[in-house]
Formats: sequence, C-alpha cells, structure tokens
Amino acid sequence: QVQLVESGGGLVQAGGSLRLSCAASGRTISTYAMGWFRQAPGKEREFVAAITWNYDNTYYADSVKGRFTISRDNAKNTVYLQMNSLKPEDTAVYYCVAGRYINFQSRRGPPSSDFDSWGQGTQVTVSS
Repeated sequence: QVQLVESGGGLVQAGGSLRLSCAASGRTISTYAMGWFRQAPGKEREFVAAITWNYDNTYYADSVKGRFTISRDNAKNTVYLQMNSLKPEDTAVYYCVAGRYINFQSRRGPPSSDFDSWGQGTQVTVSS
C-alpha cells in the first residue's frame, strides 16, 4: 500500500484559507485515484474531494464545491487540497486517501471503503 502523510492543517478564521498537503511514499500515486475525507466531532466521516489518476477528473462534495480545489503533482508524489472561504462547519480532521478503483457514481461521493490507503489525518479548525 501507499503510505500517506497529511500536513498543513491548523487554526484559521472564517473566510480564510489553508492548503493541505499529502505526501505519499512506498508507491507512486500516478495510477491511484486520490482524495480527501473529513470527520467532524460526533459526525460520520464524509467525502470531500477526489481526483482520478487517468484524466485528472475531479469530484467534490456539494458542501465544498467552488471553495475547495484538489490537485495532484505526480512528480512530487503529492496531492493537495486548497481550501478557500473556510467556514466553521469545515472544522474536522481531514484524511488523505488513495485507491485503485473508485465508484464516483453516488451523489454522496465515493464510499470510504473504496480507498485502501489512508493518512493519519490533520486537524483543521475554523473559528467564527
């Protein structure tokens, strides 16, 4: 499996921005779909964004569409999540994920079970 390490989380004010990074090792991510999930206290883990390996197609949860941007740099074996116009409800632990075969047909986004590699998570806290 690919090992994933997130970084870039922190405390920001509402309306601010953060860029999360996910450094991969063990395998190249060039043939993996990459993504981000998040989990807020007391809530289920939810899909945030994903990017495919073949055509760099991107998918976003409705709650972050237009504010967040996922990207990948295969040469650096790194995936990013640029988060703009942050809201308090974005507060969560954010997890970088990787998988080979992902179902993007659900309106709720791909299931977490489709991703077999997970990072340890990085905390994002947005103050009001």
